[in-house]
Amino acid sequence: MDEVFKALADPTRRSLLDELFRADGQTLSQLEERFPITRFGVMKHLKQLEDAGLVVTQRRGREKLHFLNVVPIRLVHDRWVSKFAEPWAAGLSELKQRLEKPMEKVFEIYIKTTPERLWEAITDSETRAKYNFGAGVTSDWTPGARLEMGSPNAPGLLGEGEVLEIDPPRRLVHTMVALWGDDVKAEGSSRVTWEIQPVGDSCRLTVTHDQMREGANDQLYGGWPMILSGLKTWLETGELLTTPGSLMYT
Repeated sequence: MDEVFKALADPTRRSLLDELFRADGQTLSQLEERFPITRFGVMKHLKQLEDAGLVVTQRRGREKLHFLNVVPIRLVHDRWVSKFAEPWAAGLSELKQRLEKPMEKVFEIYIKTTPERLWEAITDSETRAKYNFGAGVTSDWTPGARLEMGSPNAPGLLGEGEVLEIDPPRRLVHTMVALWGDDVKAEGSSRVTWEIQPVGDSCRLTVTHDQMREGANDQLYGGWPMILSGLKTWLETGELLTTPGSLMYT
């Protein structure tokens, strides 16, 4: 967390995050146009934001796109804010949910665990429920297989989808149709990609949620920071998050 606070201490880096908050998925050239400093200066600030986990990059052909990653901010919230705040304080994670075009959302987190254990936590329904608002996900995890998300405490099925790609313990791609309310059900299908990369004794987990319409209901993607924070907490400590949203269906 020291790197996060150090990165946020500089006003130019905060302005870069503000710019990605305004319009996510920008190239270096697009960002450079908006700041009165050199291209090298913008690159230097972006590198520090990447090192702190606040910015994630994705290649799209010859372009390198930069995305605001709110997971580190969510972890700060869970450590110092949530235990004192009212239930709606979990709305801190909405930093990236307003005034933007959510066609594609990218979230990244480092977890001290093995790829195999992380993969099991993603695909095992009982474990998934520990950090996924109390909702498990069932499937036989083969290409073309149906995927269902639900909880005994929910009034009905919470989500469904289809497995598109699977390469344990490295990559999982599936569609998702949210079913927990008529407003999100009307959004139709989107796509979720889980990518696991070993880094020393840890793993870098990147979750990309895309194929959403511009202006899509933010319930579709707004829960990812809390889900990934809960996943990290569970794998590293064996404990559960007790923020209000984390207990939704428990």
